[in-house]
Amino acid sequence: MQKIVIFDMDGTLIDSKKDITISVNHVREVNHNLPPLSEDFIVEAINMHERNLPYLFYKTQTYEQKDRELFEKHYKEQCIKHPYLYDGIKEMLDGLKKNGVKLSVATNAPTLFARTMLEHLEVAELFDEIIGADRVEASKPNPDMINAILDFYKYDKTIDRAWMVGDNSKDIESAKRAGIYAIFAAWGFSADGEYTVIVKEPKEILNIVL
Repeated sequence: MQKIVIFDMDGTLIDSKKDITISVNHVREVNHNLPPLSEDFIVEAINMHERNLPYLFYKTQTYEQKDRELFEKHYKEQCIKHPYLYDGIKEMLDGLKKNGVKLSVATNAPTLFARTMLEHLEVAELFDEIIGADRVEASKPNPDMINAILDFYKYDKTIDRAWMVGDNSKDIESAKRAGIYAIFAAWGFSADGEYTVIVKEPKEILNIVL
């Protein structure tokens, strides 16, 4: 029997809001001459279940290519300046790994950024797969990423067990749609939510999985 734990990244494994905010505000200033947004506003916008981020961030109805390109160029350098692992994450990951649990990441961030940040924080080698939105047709809450990871492990639902850990309703919905267990991380970007399984500290995941 395999045990597989799939993690969201931003707001679950790492706090990246400072660098996301800096890069969004860089695009606002350079391309749109708009004033800066707060970290709180940006985190809340990202975590809305349904939202139009181009409008909330740049006052456009759809992502303009110039905004996407400038953000990615800026964030490529910015993304490793301030991110940090939440307290207890490294110990929890090591504990799962030591007990033979398979670990992967499913993030709506581009794969390049995710790998860059996790390598910078010296945890990338703990994960078998790191899948971003660019590697699937549809991002979370669509289950494409989770299904790709389960396929990688040759997951058999009759004998294996799998969990998705995330701080967002999109993570939880993607788990349900993929037919695996969901764990809501209350320390992340969305502190509140109506979820079946909620953990307030990373070490609680060990008690659930092991």
